[in-house]
Amino acid sequence: MTTDPQAAATADVAVTLDPLAALGAAISAAVPGKIAHTGVAFGELTLVVASADIVPVMTHLRDDVACQFFNFIDLTAVDYPAREQRFDIVYHLLSPRLNHRIRVKCATNEDTPVPSLVDVFPAADWYEREVYDMFGVVFSGHPDLRRMLTDYGFDGHPLRKDFPMTGYVEVRWDDEQKRVVYEPVKLAQEYRQFDFLSPWEGDTPYTLPGDEKAKGQG
Repeated sequence: MTTDPQAAATADVAVTLDPLAALGAAISAAVPGKIAHTGVAFGELTLVVASADIVPVMTHLRDDVACQFFNFIDLTAVDYPAREQRFDIVYHLLSPRLNHRIRVKCATNEDTPVPSLVDVFPAADWYEREVYDMFGVVFSGHPDLRRMLTDYGFDGHPLRKDFPMTGYVEVRWDDEQKRVVYEPVKLAQEYRQFDFLSPWEGDTPYTLPGDEKAKGQG
């Protein structure tokens, strides 16, 4: 009896994904109306919830005996400027006892705060501060929502897609004032357009030094 390796691999993947899909269905049933979508991607279960429901859903994932996701791995955000809800807030949790990982996503914009998870997962504290600093997403109920990576008085949020690559200010040491000073960014030259076509290939409209030797002009 011969076994098709590709079919066997597909079956193995299906066996791996079935428990995750079943877990997603069980979570949706346990918190009715709070899970907008479930799916399995890259071997992990993904839940999509409304930002207003993030605290009860995450509390259930931590406390329910079928979940036991009590390890808070990380929290980040993704910026989609063309969308009305431009930010996806992405949480990752781990269940060491059940050996499962889960991804939870919710969407928001610049003006709508997301409830803080510090009371549910104290480890979310600095992650929420980082997302606030880099993306400008506000977490309501956070005990100390301050910038943590940029300097005091920093203008803007560097990981937003509409933040300029050069930033707004640059810093340097002023030897006369004996301190670091902030100045508006000044480009030493205008942006240049580079032609990466090799000058030794193609029909170039200009003559490079030395070309006259190759053409017998010198």
